[in-house]
Amino acid sequence: MKSIVKQSNRKTAFTIIELLTVMSIIVVLISVLVPALSKVRRYAKKVKQLAQFNSMQSAIELFSNENDGYPPSGALDGTGQSYCGAMKLCEAMMGRDLLGFHPDSVFRADGLDATGTRAIYLPTQNNRKARMGTLLQFENANAYRLVDIYGPGNTASFNENAFVLCDVYTRDKRTGRKTGMPILYYKADTSNNMHDPNNFPPRISDSNGNIYNYWDNQRLVELGKPWEEAGKASTHDLVNWARFYRNTRNNQIITVQQPFRTDSYILLSAGFDAEYGTADDICNFEWKYRE
Repeated sequence: MKSIVKQSNRKTAFTIIELLTVMSIIVVLISVLVPALSKVRRYAKKVKQLAQFNSMQSAIELFSNENDGYPPSGALDGTGQSYCGAMKLCEAMMGRDLLGFHPDSVFRADGLDATGTRAIYLPTQNNRKARMGTLLQFENANAYRLVDIYGPGNTASFNENAFVLCDVYTRDKRTGRKTGMPILYYKADTSNNMHDPNNFPPRISDSNGNIYNYWDNQRLVELGKPWEEAGKASTHDLVNWARFYRNTRNNQIITVQQPFRTDSYILLSAGFDAEYGTADDICNFEWKYRE
């Protein structure tokens, strides 16, 4: 009887082999689950980005109906100042001050009217009555000033207080802010009919007969990677002009070279890696990256 009592009170424990077996199983499960969870997260972000594009496209169509055309996207304004496609898109959707687009705007970098004598974005009551109102909800717009993204002194020839619409792929920037990257906007020039990667304008203001002009956002792209230390930000390489025209070509048309969306516009997000010109970029059409 005593031996039975002693045996029942004896403490049990896992052996080393059993512990190693359990740990091995856990490691295998983690190695299987982590990549799967990462793919799910990336897919969810892509769905969110496409939803943002969908909201923006509805807003752009509304703007076009009210103003007889899509917003311009040229790299410069009418006076030759830097004011690129991404900034013009934000002005059209939200206004320069995020209080709505003013119908007297000619998309000048300084916010003046066509005569260059009157500031048209003033927060007065009469001024606000004349505006369209914001076409995007603020949570869908992700509007940030360039200085919030790139930091003081890092916006080159652009006004650092100019707003752009950012994508949903937020990332800590060296400014201390957590934002996405600017959404690039290219308006189709329907007076042109070419899409030739061997024919590109040598200067921003030149026309080359192509429906889309890669210069429209190139200076913004060249501001670099705003999560790196100031002074060490290398430039993106989206637009390498040949890459831009290869990646925006519609390969379903085989008789001539034509881009996607020949009569409207292209929206482009830098994607999950926050770098333009890589395979995970997202567009408002079926993106198939080509080198």
